[in-house]
Amino acid sequence: MSTKSKSIHSKNNLNQDDRLKNVSNLRVLLNRPELGALGGAVLVFIFFGIVAGDTGMFSAYGMLNFFDVSANLGIIAIAAAMLMIGGEFDLSIGSMIGFAGICIAIPAIYWGWPLWMSIIFAFSMAVLVGYFNGLLVVKTGLPSFIVTLAMLFILRGATLALTRLITGRTQVPGLRVLIENDPIAWIFATDTFKWFFVWLGSINLIDLRTDGTPLATGIPPSVIWFIFLAILSTWILTKTRYGNWIFASGGDKNGATNVGVPVGRVKIGLFISTAVAATIFATIQVLDAGSADTMRGSLKELEAIAAAVVGGCLLTGGYGSAIGAAFGAIIFGTVSMGIFYTDVDTDWFKVFLGAMMLIAVIFNNYIRKKVTESK
Repeated sequence: MSTKSKSIHSKNNLNQDDRLKNVSNLRVLLNRPELGALGGAVLVFIFFGIVAGDTGMFSAYGMLNFFDVSANLGIIAIAAAMLMIGGEFDLSIGSMIGFAGICIAIPAIYWGWPLWMSIIFAFSMAVLVGYFNGLLVVKTGLPSFIVTLAMLFILRGATLALTRLITGRTQVPGLRVLIENDPIAWIFATDTFKWFFVWLGSINLIDLRTDGTPLATGIPPSVIWFIFLAILSTWILTKTRYGNWIFASGGDKNGATNVGVPVGRVKIGLFISTAVAATIFATIQVLDAGSADTMRGSLKELEAIAAAVVGGCLLTGGYGSAIGAAFGAIIFGTVSMGIFYTDVDTDWFKVFLGAMMLIAVIFNNYIRKKVTESK
């Protein structure tokens, strides 16, 4: 074969290399894990826009209500999604919410600690619990499902037993009066952009109370935390080496280990992040309600995992996005609040959520298979 023929043959091989193929923007979009959740969110908004558009659901006050619910769930759903991308589950998130709330309330009310010290104590306990979960999974090789299921019962039982032992009850009230002038509490308890809502009210763009003050007073702290964590998590997953490690650890643990990825440290860090996210959720709830309850957070771990799955995370790990989990949480929050604005019997709420989750997952899998087959 002549030199010229070899050159042409080599060029043809390069042109046939999959790595050099031009990929259309549409195919890139269809391959995104959050596509199903985005489509689901649009459909949910259209549905409630039709059946409840004139009920006040989409007023400033109504939107803040369902975004507040969405944001609270989104805080833990984003952390759960990152852990699922890393190939693990955390079923103790809900129990961690109740445990963290009590870790704030008891020292502040019964031991006389400053509120900021109680909050730091709760986050310290979260780091310890997350580290312990991750260490057990990494060192023993046990499935995270089993380890965190055990921790679910341990934390819930300890929360109930210790609270009854110290206080004689299952609720600890009286926190609201401690918020004022606390150097940390305002981060979790203060509405932001109040001036903007006052201005909107002054030009009659939002509903006002009888005394002339806006019905919607500001953006809840849960929404600010939700947006911050969504942006931070997306940046970590898409722009950092640690994000690559998370995907590698969940996609192929042995392969990742062989190329030098510190899989153990990555997984432990992810378990810590879910416990910390649960504590952020708990702190916001405790300071908003002014009390802690041992049963807070019940079944929230399942809602968080469901939101992550709706957002495109695979149960097998190695695939998903933080933005997808955020959209999944928005769907859950919108449905949970929106159903009260309709004539639909609220007893059907869970049925609707379950059906929606199945549809979103089936849609995600269908799109992913089509994209894979067309490559």
